[in-house]
Amino acid sequence: MIEKSTVFFTRNLSFGGLLKIYDRVSSNLVGKIGVKLHTGEKNGPNIIPREWVKALFEKRLEDAAIIETNTYYEGDRYTTEQHRETLKVNGWTFAPVDITDEEATAALPVTGGKWFKEMYVGKNMLSYNSMLALTHFKGHIMGGFGGSNKNIGIGCADGRIGKKMIHTREGSDNLWSIAEEELMERITESTRATIDFFGSHVSYINVMRNMSVSCDCEGVAAMPVVTPDVGIIGSFDILAADKCSVDLIYAMKEEDRHDLVERMETRKGLRQLSYMKELGMGNDEYNIIDIDNGDRIITPAEAVAHVVPFGS
Repeated sequence: MIEKSTVFFTRNLSFGGLLKIYDRVSSNLVGKIGVKLHTGEKNGPNIIPREWVKALFEKRLEDAAIIETNTYYEGDRYTTEQHRETLKVNGWTFAPVDITDEEATAALPVTGGKWFKEMYVGKNMLSYNSMLALTHFKGHIMGGFGGSNKNIGIGCADGRIGKKMIHTREGSDNLWSIAEEELMERITESTRATIDFFGSHVSYINVMRNMSVSCDCEGVAAMPVVTPDVGIIGSFDILAADKCSVDLIYAMKEEDRHDLVERMETRKGLRQLSYMKELGMGNDEYNIIDIDNGDRIITPAEAVAHVVPFGS
């Protein structure tokens, strides 16, 4: 019998909840720590609250840095200069922010991939010993959903080479010519390159709050949130983290899950999970540990039994 991975869960959507989850999944974070965070487009309404992240840095991550890359599309984070201005607007000024592809890129090997032999990332990322993927779980216009896999696979690929390899078919004038299952596989192979680099020194936290069907890359243009807030999950296993997050959505009432499930399924987003399993990146069998109730093992249905319609 395959041993199940552990996913820690709290309903406490606050800095206190984030800190408790962090403390459960941070024992492997050593040396110089990079916190991979989606810092968002200007004034994005749904990103992880800055005050939570600031407090986490003050309490646990004093010597860490937020790590990001420039975008592939032209917008408020396309150049380093634009990106730094957007970081100021969004309040990410309390800790160092390393735009890792600011000066150069680096190639990391992709093991077992069918699309890539290597993936290009921001060169500065290679100066870190550990990574915390601190992810706002939500929908995504092309990926179906954005969890830890998308945060790393897209977010660590550099803005000019790596992201182009993921999104654009060679010779195409359409930036977004790769979609559905192939896109999910390419994102996942990119993630594999990064997590293989960090080895056992990477942890995953998904914050299931303000879950629009739109990614934070859409900023103020994001679709209104209709999916109930759930809580925060953490794991040492990327597949278990994202699979659990998806399972919690499916465990909701149909009227609560409808929009986000439709986004995931129409974009073939669930291929992210099955391909992570095929690549041996983690375990899709897991136990949910309810840290709010004495570390009791609970089901996805029990984990979302408390949810109420968003905004109520």
